[in-house]
Amino acid sequence: MNSYSEGKIKAYQDKNENRARFLIKCPDQPGIVAAVSKYLYDHEANIVASDQYTVDPEGGEFFMRIEFECPDLLVRAEMLEEGFLPLAEKFQMNWKIMYVSELKNIAIFVSKEPHCLLELLWEWQSGDLMANIALVISNHETAREMVESLGIPFYYIPANKEIRIQVEQQQKELLGQYDVDLIVLARYMQILTNDFVKGYENRIINIHHSFLPAFIGAKPYERAYQRGVKMIGATSHYVTSDLDEGPIIEQNIGRVDHRDNEEGMKKIGQSIERSVLARAVKWHLDDRIIVHRNKTIVF
Repeated sequence: MNSYSEGKIKAYQDKNENRARFLIKCPDQPGIVAAVSKYLYDHEANIVASDQYTVDPEGGEFFMRIEFECPDLLVRAEMLEEGFLPLAEKFQMNWKIMYVSELKNIAIFVSKEPHCLLELLWEWQSGDLMANIALVISNHETAREMVESLGIPFYYIPANKEIRIQVEQQQKELLGQYDVDLIVLARYMQILTNDFVKGYENRIINIHHSFLPAFIGAKPYERAYQRGVKMIGATSHYVTSDLDEGPIIEQNIGRVDHRDNEEGMKKIGQSIERSVLARAVKWHLDDRIIVHRNKTIVF
């Protein structure tokens, strides 16, 4: 890690040492917001941001994100979480508290095309992506120099479908070694096994180079060109066992016309891919996403 990035991260952690975020999902019923707010008030916490959404006030699911500050937060964290258990049980909550100063460890997987990786590295260098990029794993050597120049470990692991199980075992060992919280597939052109995906449920973010559900699978730009589309897009989603069908986090589009061939569409699409993936990763790092079935609630 370079000194500029280290300084940005240290300043961010110092500023947010007493800040945390609640994510809550539960059956909707009266009193949830009041009960959580009172609990935080009773523990000297000050709510600085609050968002909530219900699918249906009559028996639907309720979702809530609260950001708060609390004196000596990290010292009181265990007490704060244990004390919340009776309230969580009363309202049948699926919940977690994230401490803002405890940055998440990211592993980035990439193949030959580096544009999405470069976007993430730039956001990280500039202090706009607050995480620890713990390592980069690739089945090509293309990105080694750009990654290692920033002090980030780079691991080259050749991969193909014949040796997929062995490759994933190596990857798992590295992910465990670096205590990885989130995997980002920045145009990693290998399919992950169901076993691997289940081990990181809702913690693998992919960028697909089409506006899903259109053109699922390989060569979407070529297929879009052949179909004569007037818009192309990109989709960032959590990875599930079903190829390109996981919960969608973010999407965007760009216009094309008959003058754009496959290569022209690809260039336009790569710009969209970069920004869409970066936004999705930031939202995950900011604890703004709650997965509900095969959809996401993004606060």
